[in-house]
Amino acid sequence: MEEQASTTTTADAGTAVPLLEVDGLRVEFATDHGWATVVDGTSFRLGAREIVGLVGESGSGKTVTGLSVLGLLPRGVGRVGGGRIELAGRNLLGLSERELRSIRGNDVAMIFQEPMTSLNPAFRVGDQIAETVRLHRGGSRRAARERAIEVLGLVGIPQPRRRVDDYPHEFSGGMRQRAMIAMAVSCEPRLLIADEPTTALDVTIQAQVLELLADMQSELGMSVLLVTHDLGVVAEVCERVIVMYAGQVVEQAGVTELFDHPRHPYTEGLLAAMPQLGTRERRPSSISGRTPEPWAMPPGCRFAPRCSYALAGCEVPPPLVRTRPDHLTRCIRHDELTLEAAR
Repeated sequence: MEEQASTTTTADAGTAVPLLEVDGLRVEFATDHGWATVVDGTSFRLGAREIVGLVGESGSGKTVTGLSVLGLLPRGVGRVGGGRIELAGRNLLGLSERELRSIRGNDVAMIFQEPMTSLNPAFRVGDQIAETVRLHRGGSRRAARERAIEVLGLVGIPQPRRRVDDYPHEFSGGMRQRAMIAMAVSCEPRLLIADEPTTALDVTIQAQVLELLADMQSELGMSVLLVTHDLGVVAEVCERVIVMYAGQVVEQAGVTELFDHPRHPYTEGLLAAMPQLGTRERRPSSISGRTPEPWAMPPGCRFAPRCSYALAGCEVPPPLVRTRPDHLTRCIRHDELTLEAAR
């Protein structure tokens, strides 16, 4: 408990009155090996009108963290084993399913990784947006349809009054992602969770989607939790970044601070894996090894088996400590290592 208390009090400069507060979150999934912890003691805060990146490889626990906020863990398979999630001071973990449904889409919305699997192919895009509007705002079908047209135009869909009656398969990949964003912002939520919103999009469309998210955040005054594996995406739009590995937060800092002064070897590896335009002397490198399975975590530092800086002392679980007022890291060698910054 001592480590959790330290994390909560030092985690986030500039968020004295957080919109979202996650404290000591532990999430467990049922496996053939029993209940395995996939998110272990995660703590962070998200301030009003702030964009924060949640970064890590597949299996790091970042998407599960986002789903936990909305109460969308698969029933019977996933469960919250401990911790606290508060939205504007309201404990979300203590709410009934009916109360959570009233919050989803209205106060908190989520953009999922693959819009084609999130949009119902049997219904028109506009009808799906209008359904969200009527569910949370009420009103007539006509008013909900007009709101759907309005938000489709807001996210840059050309000729929204005509395209509102199209089916998802009639939209391109980039337009489907825009439609998902339109649905998410249709009720002007206070918090938007964007789970890998640029995956499988080409670089031009990716840049457009990121710019759109930043514009929506500014125009509607939302907070955004951007879940991604790509630090390059974080650099484009985020103010702070939270790095997760094997279910734990391993580093947290402002974007500029983290890119210039990484304090965890895993972060250094992620930075080195970023492709760089106009540089031929060094190719992006990869991190050797793989993320451990939830039921077979190393006894000490979870990154130690893949870390070239690991010592005997890394066999003891490291705490999350503050190195600067706005910088946290989970590495016992943070004060003696000089890690390579972003190139």
